[in-house]
Amino acid sequence: MARRRTTGVFAISVAADMVAMQVQNLRVYERRGLLTPDRTAGGTRLYSEDDIDRLERIRDLLAEGLNIAGVARVLALEDEVARLRAENARLREG
Repeated sequence: MARRRTTGVFAISVAADMVAMQVQNLRVYERRGLLTPDRTAGGTRLYSEDDIDRLERIRDLLAEGLNIAGVARVLALEDEVARLRAENARLREG
């Protein structure tokens, strides 16, 4: 099941519609390193369910008044917390 969430399946226009954003914004977020959609051999962006969740988080943070740099910092910290929690759980099991 995890594979389905991380494999890009949605074209950029579909992803933009799903999160109520403009296509140009998705391109900006990718350029800024906020997400990395899959690419086809021809270079077409494909967004996964995880990418859609991340775009929704970006949208919410922007709505709260953060700028792109603030959003990037929050996402980096959230990613680090998730990584540390997974490591902690792995160490507790082992």
